[in-house]
Amino acid sequence: MSAYQWFVFFLIVQVIHGLGTWKLYDKAGRKSWEAFIPVYNSIVLMKIINRPTWWTLLLFIPIVNLIMFPVVWVETLRSFGKNSTLDTWLGFLTLGFYIYYINYTQNVTYISDRSLQAKTKTGDTISSILFAVVVATIVHTYFIQPFTIPTSSLEKTLLVGDFLFVSKYNYGARTPMTAVAAPMVHDTIPVVKTKSYLSWPQLPYFRFPGYEKIERNDIVVFNWPADTVYKFFDTSGRSVVKPIDKKSNYVKRCIATPGDVLQIKNSIIHVNGKEITLPERAKPQHAYFMTYDANVPLDFEYLLSQVNSTDGAGFINDKRDTIYIKALTDEGAKTLRTIPGIKSVTKALTVKGEPNIFSRNPNWNSDNMGPITIPKKGVTVTLTKDNFSIYKRLINVYEKGNDVKIVGNDIYNNGKKINSYTFQQNYYWMMGDNRSNSEDSRYWGFVPDDHIVGKPIFIWMSWDSNAKGLDKIRWDRLFTTVSGEGQPQSYFKYFLGLLALYFVGEYFWKKRKAKSNE
Repeated sequence: MSAYQWFVFFLIVQVIHGLGTWKLYDKAGRKSWEAFIPVYNSIVLMKIINRPTWWTLLLFIPIVNLIMFPVVWVETLRSFGKNSTLDTWLGFLTLGFYIYYINYTQNVTYISDRSLQAKTKTGDTISSILFAVVVATIVHTYFIQPFTIPTSSLEKTLLVGDFLFVSKYNYGARTPMTAVAAPMVHDTIPVVKTKSYLSWPQLPYFRFPGYEKIERNDIVVFNWPADTVYKFFDTSGRSVVKPIDKKSNYVKRCIATPGDVLQIKNSIIHVNGKEITLPERAKPQHAYFMTYDANVPLDFEYLLSQVNSTDGAGFINDKRDTIYIKALTDEGAKTLRTIPGIKSVTKALTVKGEPNIFSRNPNWNSDNMGPITIPKKGVTVTLTKDNFSIYKRLINVYEKGNDVKIVGNDIYNNGKKINSYTFQQNYYWMMGDNRSNSEDSRYWGFVPDDHIVGKPIFIWMSWDSNAKGLDKIRWDRLFTTVSGEGQPQSYFKYFLGLLALYFVGEYFWKKRKAKSNE
């Protein structure tokens, strides 16, 4: 839905609310017309049901409002003496339209001084749970979101099994675009394993201002632009077209920002004509071929464990003197070359074109592509038959109101001949540090600004599923920061200290309170 359509929908909702409550407003000592005034009617309603005015704000926060609407319906009914279990269920199951019945057919009396305390323990528990869900949903949506690393694309920097806190406010929190969805879950409801949202209606894209921009080398969480999988890691082959904010969450390193010119030469990345310099914490890896003397006994598993190899030896070819290493750092390759019996360690580069490269350029592959200009909002690029494949999907899918295609030797957009295009939003180029084992921008292209989720800031837990016992917890990674200079440092001991201080303080506070009550 467009902004205009949402505005019309909003006005219709206000009329529906007014028609269903104007008599109740009058019985509560207010003016009937107040039930029809957008926003103001909500403020007045909060006074009628004896709830804080700031609750009005909760009614306009996507997802949170799905929880608040039933609460307000029930509170409205109870303010007019309809507080039985049946009344509560009718208010909920009719989506509030039971209030229409009360408004037009029942001679109810307004209870101005009704008790706001739950009459049963069950009611009190439900109220506490709803309040906790509302607070958690706001924090999850606009401030901090938990995230798990599912793949090895950023191996060595972020490990499979790392549990992160992702900041929404660094780059600016994005408001939900999917209006109807279960709170605090992504595209699937746990346990029942069913879709957690309705694809319609969709809210317009909006992002609050952030206090920093995405920079080169930032690790970023975003919605996978090409995602159509029914569920992450689902092998059934099922697919579904997802709303932007319900596409699978990916985490990669930003290699190029809007306006940059990127080129990959023999797996070495160049941005604006210069080879990129990664931060100290980054440990890029590539696939390598290692040849060795078959007559010299070598413990390959031990060797590879000592040189930062991620995925082990891979396979041995028919000649029985070559090992393919899926992921190895450059430092690890240098170390291997110094070991007696090893003849050579060479990077396994792709030399032929790859059909699954995002631009479908027959001469490009994952180790050689470009130059590519990263689109920038408001910047115009000249469109040619040579670069059309780079920008076609971007213009048609991520930009609004376009149908660009080649007709003969010319390029048309919505039936009109064009030779240039001005971008509506910023784009980014994202790649994994595990270069030979990362599905990234080389395969599905640019990441639009409206797909950005946030910035990982903290590893609060790290779990190694291949280890045993207490070794499953990577203790040295607990409470470490994701970004920053130098090597990661664990703040786990400081956390334990603060936790101990809290419990000690609480113990003495309770003891002092008990003594004062004697």
